[in-house]
Amino acid sequence: MIFVTVGTHEQPFNRLVKKIDNLVAEGTIKEKVVIQTGFSTYKPVHCEGHKMMSFEEMQKTLKDARIVITHGGPSSFIEALQFGKVPIVVPRQEKYHEHVNNHQVDFTELIEKRMNNIIPVYDIDQLANTIENYDKVVKTKNAGESSNNSKFNEQLERIVEELV
Repeated sequence: MIFVTVGTHEQPFNRLVKKIDNLVAEGTIKEKVVIQTGFSTYKPVHCEGHKMMSFEEMQKTLKDARIVITHGGPSSFIEALQFGKVPIVVPRQEKYHEHVNNHQVDFTELIEKRMNNIIPVYDIDQLANTIENYDKVVKTKNAGESSNNSKFNEQLERIVEELV
């Protein structure tokens, strides 16, 4: 199962929700997909969609997912990391009116460079290829079941402090 979460930011992230739905429709993704759509106005037709999920539902879905795809909000991809998942991170972009600026792009680039424990996708047209090669790419990352969560959290805290 693939779990996609766009978080709770009030601007829609239709670009990601629609892309995933289309990948399922065309048969590129063959497994079950659950999407937490948040304030997106596009409603998935080929995936199981939930506007919001309770904490318990989110935790269970994260735990059960083979692949987690998130927006670039740190709490979303940190949660995936805490479950030993290497998330695919598709940051919201200002040019698509998905956020007020490009801080998700900047933060995703910084975490990729410093931590190497996420799989960023900046060009949505690369998402299918990233999903297809997920198992191979994960092996090149510093995360998963053997990652040291407390060390990661300390390093992330330092990065966030530097940004503020």
